[in-house]
Amino acid sequence: MQSDKYLSSYLSSFSRLKETDALYRHVASLPTMDEIRRLEDCLLSLLYPGRNMSAKQESMEAAVRFEMEFFISMLRQCIYLALKYEEQDMAECELKEKTEWAVDDLMKNLGKIRLLLKKDAQAGFDGDPAARSLTEVIICYPAFKALAVHRVAHHLFCLGIPLIPRMLNELIHSETGIDIHPGASIGESFFIDHGTGVVIGETCVIGSNVKLYQGVTLGALSFPRDACGQLLKGAKRHPTIEDNVTIYANATVLGDIVIGHNSTIGSSCWIKTSVPAGTRVLNKDPDVVMIRKA
Repeated sequence: MQSDKYLSSYLSSFSRLKETDALYRHVASLPTMDEIRRLEDCLLSLLYPGRNMSAKQESMEAAVRFEMEFFISMLRQCIYLALKYEEQDMAECELKEKTEWAVDDLMKNLGKIRLLLKKDAQAGFDGDPAARSLTEVIICYPAFKALAVHRVAHHLFCLGIPLIPRMLNELIHSETGIDIHPGASIGESFFIDHGTGVVIGETCVIGSNVKLYQGVTLGALSFPRDACGQLLKGAKRHPTIEDNVTIYANATVLGDIVIGHNSTIGSSCWIKTSVPAGTRVLNKDPDVVMIRKA
């Protein structure tokens, strides 16, 4: 075979081949991104029945039951495999118990998540003069799709489910250009206009009635380390955005700071310190030079 002359030297790059074989079998059992994509499709079809196969059902209740059965089955499989990979010392009965607990918790709260999404869609419709209907916002706006997946991923993240929340959000990131870490906490009636290039970090806390435009970054200014120089995981390092804040295109807000309620951050501003409530932050107008073409 054509690989024979390369195989031995390549395998030498793995530290311990026997242990690597075991790891390979372990990793190979993880959900693939294609499976996570199917999970995402099932989720969106459940949130908005009738868009896929459920359209053939005779009633709304039948359509919801149809989509819910598919979603629960896929969700159970993905969570179980992720837990089995992450919790290698956990007994089989415990893995199944934790899987069922997580599925049950999400499904009990899925109606509440959907009500939040209705408020997000309304915020999108109210905040965008180009929107012709709520249906247009729900079906066409990439920011709304990203937020729908994020709200479910965030719930799983808060339950301590490994890998799946991040895989969901990285999938939607690749589809929409909107990067929301599943750890970010987002209040109701949230809207991202256009959406492309928005980044929202893991420890961001966003209040209600907040609106972002394209290119906004809510990021970390620095990364705290322990006495040994290792990065501290989970430390608050991203902004808190209070209620009724608007942040315009390409603004960058960095660090564990607070943007006070009812504030406005203008386009392309670079913010590294807290902003008091009711403040408007703007860059000075640049000098514009116009030269007539010869």
